[in-house]
Amino acid sequence: MLLCYLQWLAMTGRSQPARIFMDGYFRYLVLISFVTGALTGVGMWFTSIPVSPVTVGQMIDEFHWLWAVEWTFFCLEVVAGYAAFKYGHRLTDGARLTLLVLYSFAAWMSLFWIDGILSFQLTPGAWRESRPIWDAFFNPTFLPSTLYRTVAALVVASLVAMVLVNMAPAFSREQREELVRRAAWLTAPMALMPLLGVWFVAAMPPDTREWILGGSVAMTLMVNIAVGASAVVGIYALVGLLRNKLHVNGATAVVLCLIAFAATAGGEFVREEVRKPYTLRELLYSNSIRPEQVAALRERGLSEIDPYPLLNEDELPKVDGKPHPFLRTGGLVVRE
Repeated sequence: MLLCYLQWLAMTGRSQPARIFMDGYFRYLVLISFVTGALTGVGMWFTSIPVSPVTVGQMIDEFHWLWAVEWTFFCLEVVAGYAAFKYGHRLTDGARLTLLVLYSFAAWMSLFWIDGILSFQLTPGAWRESRPIWDAFFNPTFLPSTLYRTVAALVVASLVAMVLVNMAPAFSREQREELVRRAAWLTAPMALMPLLGVWFVAAMPPDTREWILGGSVAMTLMVNIAVGASAVVGIYALVGLLRNKLHVNGATAVVLCLIAFAATAGGEFVREEVRKPYTLRELLYSNSIRPEQVAALRERGLSEIDPYPLLNEDELPKVDGKPHPFLRTGGLVVRE
């Protein structure tokens, strides 16, 4: 969206520095987003599949067509992004803007579909009774989390652009000030973040909400980090940049970026942890055991369904010369 805005400023003659930026430096933003996305995306799958294959399998079974839709937008994003990177300087202004709009739209639609799938893990909503896929997708936390992530993405894009503008030797101080002021407008939606955050927390299940309101020291700490860091960036952006039109130099832009990343890290930590002890709320525990299996496992132990049972029983820890009975039955694994 930032690139679309700067391209529009350049092609309508409203900003000469925007023209310089779009004729060269915007390629660094495309590269940063693509390389970072490739590394974190592949890393996420390499991590999540070994840690909880049952969870991933359940979500693929339920959302495979929606995941396919997301992949079509992801492919469009990749093609549009690389086309803008490779051929953007050869295109007319109108064609370049069209390409960047496609790139922006595809990226946001990828966020849209993925967030519906991820938010299902915390709030399955009416799907537990009705089972239609759209009840699973449009769950209680879907809309606030999608809007919140959209605002967060705009803010991070704005701050990264400020860092890049200050690092570029081609701009004078006046041109940097203009571009920073233009990019700062993408931070304006931060005014909505408190409302979106309260909406998201209110949509959580009551027992989950208790974790972040003092029930868990770690989660409460990370919530405070996310809220505090977001407040620092938001106040500086809304009051300092938009109202008082302060200039942001390279050092300040880097610090603001780091604070924004700290807010994102805190928020993502909480998003993952509030689902505990489930990976799919009331459907699957974090250890891949389903709630309906617990009673039988407490009675008979885990070893009966262990796909990798212990071999060489004589090598188990011994009590009075015999293998420990709890280790044989799995009674220590699942208990009250």
